[in-house]
Amino acid sequence: MVYSSPIANLSVRQHVNPLSRFFQLPIDFPRLEELFDNPDLPIHLDIGSARGKFLLNMASFQSDWNYVGVEIRKPLVVAAEKEREQLDLKNLRFVFCNANVSLESWLFSLPRNRLRSVSIQFPDPWFKRRHHKRRVLQPSLLLAMSEALQPNFKLFIQSDIFAVIEHMNLLIELSDCFNRFQTSKGLWLDENPFCIPTEREDYVISKDLPIYRALYTRNNQPVPDLTSFQIKYNSLT
Repeated sequence: MVYSSPIANLSVRQHVNPLSRFFQLPIDFPRLEELFDNPDLPIHLDIGSARGKFLLNMASFQSDWNYVGVEIRKPLVVAAEKEREQLDLKNLRFVFCNANVSLESWLFSLPRNRLRSVSIQFPDPWFKRRHHKRRVLQPSLLLAMSEALQPNFKLFIQSDIFAVIEHMNLLIELSDCFNRFQTSKGLWLDENPFCIPTEREDYVISKDLPIYRALYTRNNQPVPDLTSFQIKYNSLT
């Protein structure tokens, strides 16, 4: 049975500005031993975990994995952690932070082969060009994920806004660190490979609107230098 989260009705502001001074303050991301009863299990990282329905279900169904959800909206993290505790899920933690400020050093510190998959699902769109620097997937974060993910490990992205996922696709493919999975129908996936929807995914499906999904696997290419990669990225955006 899929867990239905009562915090779906929690009223919070849709967006926060990740570049505001408050969200630029780094936090000390907890060590694995502080997060999980068994820190040696493989890890799935969900960036922008929102109300937590996806991870609450994943952690309930797969006890042989650890799950980390990071979210910049603190009320959602507090509520999701409360539900995690009520469900007594020892393999799941939600962490309040700005991923582009506090997550990178944690990714670089992870033991080899520990991070097995990453998902970024329905991130805040920040439509205006001058606001693209507020989008969650930025060059330095992508390179940190590329360093932590070993060959054949997965990166999954999805959005109901084509311009947003195309921006993520551009950045991922520009790094040369990932190969995009292709189905018999093309590059876009028809289904969420985890088979568990997020709250936003449920909403979009209920409105019969399109969802754009892409799955990448880490290849053997070395992680590029951040400065040169940033220059390359800026020249195309």
